[in-house]
Amino acid sequence: MSDIIVGISELKVSNNSNHSLVTYALGSCISVAVYDPSIKVGGLLHFMLPESSLDTDRARTNPAMFADTGITLLFKSCYALGAEKKRMTVKVAGGASILDDRNYFRIGQKNITAMRKIFWRNNVMIDGEDTGKNCNRTVRLDLSTGKCLVKCSDGALREL
Repeated sequence: MSDIIVGISELKVSNNSNHSLVTYALGSCISVAVYDPSIKVGGLLHFMLPESSLDTDRARTNPAMFADTGITLLFKSCYALGAEKKRMTVKVAGGASILDDRNYFRIGQKNITAMRKIFWRNNVMIDGEDTGKNCNRTVRLDLSTGKCLVKCSDGALREL
């Protein structure tokens, strides 16, 4: 099994069941993991900000930075490998309130809200979720099984 690292503002997809997609240091950022179990195609997105309208130039060069452009690109990239929306599972993690104890900026909450709106408009259901709270997370998607594991900075390990 080899790890494919997904950095901040990146997304990766694969149809190789020997791969695991992994992203680290999710604070207010959100990870979206999608998986088609019939053909073992999966993808992982690590987006930072809710809307591409915040910086349209950057959205053109790095669509994975934003919820609206990143989620769309994630699904389209999986479709290009043969995945079908009706078979795909969706698991999400992140959106914490790190370094924002007074909840002033609320970036994590804004990211969660933007993601939910996108899914709602596109009739996509979330199959597993670990969002909010105040911990950093690591997310791992195993493409051989579709298991999505989330490890929180407090030591908790959970399967979505």
